[in-house]
Amino acid sequence: MSALTPTYEACPTKRVRRSKTAVADIKQVIYDIAAADHPMTVRQVFYQLVNRDVIEKSEAEYQQTVVRLLTSMRVSGELPFEWIVDHSRRRRLTQTYTSMTEAVEDTARFYRKSALRESPAYIEIWVEKDALSGIMWDATSIYDVPLLSSKGMPSLTFLHTTAEEINFEWEIRDRPTYLYQFGDHDPTGALIPKTIEARLREFCPEAEFTVERVSLTEAQITEHRLPTRPTKREGNRHAKGFEGESVELDALHPRILKAMVTEVIERHIPASSLAALRVAEESEREHLLAWGARFSEGGRA
Repeated sequence: MSALTPTYEACPTKRVRRSKTAVADIKQVIYDIAAADHPMTVRQVFYQLVNRDVIEKSEAEYQQTVVRLLTSMRVSGELPFEWIVDHSRRRRLTQTYTSMTEAVEDTARFYRKSALRESPAYIEIWVEKDALSGIMWDATSIYDVPLLSSKGMPSLTFLHTTAEEINFEWEIRDRPTYLYQFGDHDPTGALIPKTIEARLREFCPEAEFTVERVSLTEAQITEHRLPTRPTKREGNRHAKGFEGESVELDALHPRILKAMVTEVIERHIPASSLAALRVAEESEREHLLAWGARFSEGGRA
């Protein structure tokens, strides 16, 4: 690990006391961080403050400074609610329409041609933490590439679903699969891509596929000077053989994380190919809108 990489010890939660001026200064930095790269999770804002040496990396600062200020700033209107996201909690509702015309217009608005279908390879992006899925979706959705959140070590059921896709792509569509994985630099995070590949080799013995760990790597930790934390070893059977400190994927700047996702996808779907596809898509969308305009409110053509 580089000597330049900041290391922080965990500490108990305790009250963080600051002057009104100091609090106002932190709120300004929070606003600037979120304004430049929203949406962000609370934890991403926390790490950006740590990286800027605004606060220490501790549970007290996370709870009493970041969570508290982000709450008050949104409630007071100082920070737009949509700049902070929480993908660990979801709302579910059915989609309904008041008329056939509205349904056709909605279909046209969301009509999408698949860039992935036109690619010479099938691609999946995997992320260890569900909290980061929204940030990464901003990049994967542009190219119509699936984003899978394993929420730690993936389940057998979750892996089998990908195995079925890999086998289908190889046997029916005659194209290989590339699976790119993003996770924490810690004992469990380092083991996840190895577990994914080992299990998929069992399920897909004939198919051609590649599993690549994209992030976090020790080189990235050093390059971006990411804050580390002591590796939990007691009672952690995954820690055997893991050397050094641990780093959370959340510590990586959202812009850098999205750029990494885009880079691996564009190995297979060039930006020029995507642009041509979107031109064709827009033409077909206009045809759909023209067809929808022919419907009366009674639903007859």
